[in-house]
Order: sequence, then structure tokens, then C-alpha cells
Amino acid sequence: MGFRFDLLLLFTTLVLLSTTTSTVLSDVILSKVDRRIDLTSQIVRVTATLKVENAGPGPVSEVLLTFPEIQAKNLAYLKATLNEGKGKVKNSGSNLPINVANPEELPPSLIFHSVSLPKALGEGDSLTIDVLAVFTHVLRPFPEEITQADIQLVLFQDTAHYLSPYAVKVQSLTVKLPKARIEMYTKLENTNIHGSDIKYGPYENLPPFSYAPVVVHFETNQPFAVAQELVREIEISHWGNVQVTEHYNIVHGGAKSKGEFSRLDFQARPHLRGASAFRNLVAKLPPRAHSIYYRDEIGNISTSNVWGDPKKTELLIEPRYPLFGGWRTTFTIGYGLPLQDFLFGSEGKRFLNFSFGSPINDLVTDNLIVKVVLPEGSGDISVSTPFPVKQGQETKISHLDVAGRPVVVLEKTNVVPEHNQYFQVYYRFNKLSMLREPFMLISGFFILFVSCIVYMHVDLSISKSSASYLAKLQWDEVRATIQQVISIINQCLSKHERLEASLHDLSRTGDVQACKTARKTADSFFKEYSKELKPLLSFLQSSPQATQILPKVEELVAKEKELQERLIAKHSTIVDCYEKKIGGRELENRVASHQLKVVALKQEVDDLLDYVEEI
Repeated sequence: MGFRFDLLLLFTTLVLLSTTTSTVLSDVILSKVDRRIDLTSQIVRVTATLKVENAGPGPVSEVLLTFPEIQAKNLAYLKATLNEGKGKVKNSGSNLPINVANPEELPPSLIFHSVSLPKALGEGDSLTIDVLAVFTHVLRPFPEEITQADIQLVLFQDTAHYLSPYAVKVQSLTVKLPKARIEMYTKLENTNIHGSDIKYGPYENLPPFSYAPVVVHFETNQPFAVAQELVREIEISHWGNVQVTEHYNIVHGGAKSKGEFSRLDFQARPHLRGASAFRNLVAKLPPRAHSIYYRDEIGNISTSNVWGDPKKTELLIEPRYPLFGGWRTTFTIGYGLPLQDFLFGSEGKRFLNFSFGSPINDLVTDNLIVKVVLPEGSGDISVSTPFPVKQGQETKISHLDVAGRPVVVLEKTNVVPEHNQYFQVYYRFNKLSMLREPFMLISGFFILFVSCIVYMHVDLSISKSSASYLAKLQWDEVRATIQQVISIINQCLSKHERLEASLHDLSRTGDVQACKTARKTADSFFKEYSKELKPLLSFLQSSPQATQILPKVEELVAKEKELQERLIAKHSTIVDCYEKKIGGRELENRVASHQLKVVALKQEVDDLLDYVEEI
């Protein structure tokens, strides 16, 4: 119901104004007003052709444009140009100056803009002015929430009479809609519909601040893409490249989506089960853009296409998912440009000539930040913009920088495609500064190579006669000896497993002779390794570096010896029982005590091995 309140407030204001019109403004008459409102996208563009006449004796040097406060807060762009007739603009490059005005005796609920004429109008003189006013966020979704299967309907409100402090002789209004489907519109006198156009008028002899409220409720499924924040970084490299990086935070500003989302329905019938969503955006890049990328926080997004010709390069951007009302997405696009196309020289200074707004079609940007990164060492910086912006400056530290690069920061709110005009950043730069980074690279590599040469020719080893060096040698010998002990113990454990395997074969085949042969082989092996262990243990006992670890090594050898004896006893018991043909429960009883001890000893040996290996 918010739009009804705004409309009521507008009505009340205009009723008061109809009785308080200033006589100072009565010398100017608008003999003809043709107004066209384009509602084919989320950006509302109002074009008005005003034929201005001076009906008074004094000269007139300015013309006032009037907007209600509730409408002026969404005014993004305003331009006025002279028209020589037949719809041709006299000079499209020279816009008429426009400033905010504060006429006396008029309430503050109306916002006035003063258009300065190039030449004062004398009595009876006239001229024609073309006025373009661009508004954002004036199309209100109604209903405010829709399901995936619903179409999007929006409301637009305005006045059929041109709101002006001057009397109007003849005026007409044309409202252009995206489709011929209209849910509801206000019907006044002389109202006609032609396809998707609603025409009001002509209306004659309208007094100052005349009004006739109209409301249009219609279908539109155009993308309501709104960049809540856009950060454009333009980095200049005098080595021949301009790198542009744009960070987008986009939301669908249309009717919010409610209920569940079915991708299956959307894929099968996108025009019925997702008519209000948009799946892609188109960015018009400069003609020689190269090294183009499109990614988000996850990584590169492959659903994009690039095509171009000598005049332009177009990038088709498709997000990872379709955007319904209220849904958001963030992504980054980047591209490089030839330096010579955008950097020029003038009066001893260099200047960047670059476009201000976003390259994406019909995108509304709530907050736009443009950062121009200049080369390190730039000075005497100045900025020229075609419209007011907030300016600032900061420093960016990049690779091979010493003091950092100066960054010009330009910020503007409520930005539309009409703001995509060229601005200039002027600065001075010494050509010798370009040699700073190559010199730093050459110096760095030179120091690296010299350091390597010095390192290769200088003996940095510890003296062989020092106590620390001798202690290190002794410890290395201790470590090597312990490794030999561990290797012998592991081989003994491997023999243990073979003895166990021979017992399993005995239970399976009953071959006692094969089992005895395995026993004899193991006995001879154990004797050989026992001889090898003796000198190793003697060395450890005589070395002061092995004082801490020696008890554990001796314990390991003793436990392995005990495990060896238990295994042999177990082996002998089982072979003896097989020879005497003793089996069943009695065999298990004789072997049980040996088996329990073998399991416990194996665990102790494994623990000691782990401990010694860690040390």
C-alpha cells in the first residue's frame, strides 16, 4: 500500500501549489510539451520535448524543471539539450547546464532544477529543449512476492499532465510498455491504447502545477539486475597494458520469490516456470579487450561466451544459477586493454580517458566505486568528470613497489547506463621511473648469483677437531650400530614366524620330519646372529653417547632371547606330541602355557623396537 500513500502525498502537495503559484514565473509559457515514458526495462526513462516561449517583457535566461520530492529521490540522471526542430538535436555534445534551484514562496516538497539557456529569450522569442530524466527503483512489484510459476507484475505512478510551474498550452503523454498485456491503467479523457503504448492527450490550456494522476499495472519480465555495490579497478602499466577488474554484488530487484524452487521445472519450461528470473547478462567491452576472465569465490565459471568485431567486444555472463526475485550473486570479471587506446599526452602531462559506468546492459548500480591505479612515482594528479562524484585518494602496494602506487578513488550512488561517459585522470610521470623495476630485478638476480658463488666457495663446515664435531661422529656411530641391532632383531622375528608356519604345516600335513628340519635351520640361524650381536653390544657398552639408550637395547636383546627360547620349547612340545600321537585336549593343555608367554613376549619386543627406533 506504499504507492497509494506516496500518490496521496503528491496530490496534497499539488493542490496546495495550485493556489500558491508565483507571478514571477508567469512570463514563461510552455506552448507545446511532448512527453514519452519508457517502461520497457527496470530503468524508467522520461523524455520531454519542451517548446518554451517568453510572453513577458523581460529577458528569460533559465527554465525550471519540477519533480516531486518522492520522485526526485530516485532521479539518477538529468540532461537537457537544445533542439532545432524535427527531432534533431542541435549539438549533442553541448548539454545545457543544470543546477538545483530553490525558488521563493514554493514548498520544499517539490524539487526544482534550473536549466541555463545559452542565450536569454527576449519578448516573444521561443526555443525547444529536449529533457531526459532517468529514474531507478520506481517500478514497484505488485504483488511483492510471487512463486516460480507466476509472472511479474509491477506498478508505475505518475501524472498525465506535465508538472511545471509554467502554464502549458498543449501537451501529450505516451507510456511505452514492454508487452501489450496490461492488468490495469488509469483511464482519462483522450486516452488511447496502440499495441503496448498508452497515449494520454492532447490536453490544452493547462494551468501551472496541473496534475492528473495515472497508475499503470502491467507485466514485465525484464531483468531487474541491481548491483548493490560495484568496484571497478583500472590499473595502468606503462609497459603497454590497462588491466580492468570489476567486482559485482548483484541482486534481483524484482518481485521476491516465495515457495520452493524446482530446477527440473525450470529446465523443462523456463518461459513458464521461471519467466521472472534472468539467466544471463551482457557486458559490452571495448573493441580490443583481451585476456578476459569471469569467476567467483569458488573459481572460474565456464558458462560464458565472448564474441566481438572491430567496434565492440561482447561478454555473455551466465551465473551458476538463475536469479529469481531477491536472490543474490557475486562474481568478478577482468580484461586487459591496449594502453595506446586510453592513455594520451597533453601539455606535459599524461591522462587516462576511460568510461565511468558498468559495461553491463541495463544494470542499476546503487553504489559504484572506480579506482584508478597509477604507476608508482606519479604526481600532480587531477580528475575531470562529466558529472559530480565523490573523490578520494589512497595507496596500493604491489609487486616491486617501494612507496606504493597512488590510487584515485571515485564514488557515486544511483548509477545508470547514461553515466557510462568518459572521464579523465591527469598526472605527471618521469620516464626514468620506468627503469626502477627492471633495475630492481637485475640487482636482485645479481645479488642472488653472487651469494651462490660465495656460498659454493666458502667452507662453512664445523672444525673436525672440535668437541661438538667429535661428539656428532660418535653419535652417528651409535646410531649406525643400533640400526644393525634392530636389523638383526627383525631377522630373528622373521625366523620366529617361519617356525610358527612350520607348526601350521605340521597340523595340516602331519609331516614331522619337515618340522624338525625347520627347527634345525632356525637353531643354526640363531647361533650365527647371536655371535653378530656380541661385538655390537660391546661397542654400545663402551660408548658414552649410548648411555641413555643402552638399557633399552639390552632389554630388547634379552626379551628377544627369551621369546626365542619359548618358541623353541613350544615347537619341541608340539613335535613330541605328534610323534607320540598325542592330540586333542591334552596337546592344547601342554602348549597353552608356552603360547600365553609367547604372545606376551611378542608384544614387549614390539614395544621396545618402537621405542628404540623413535630414539
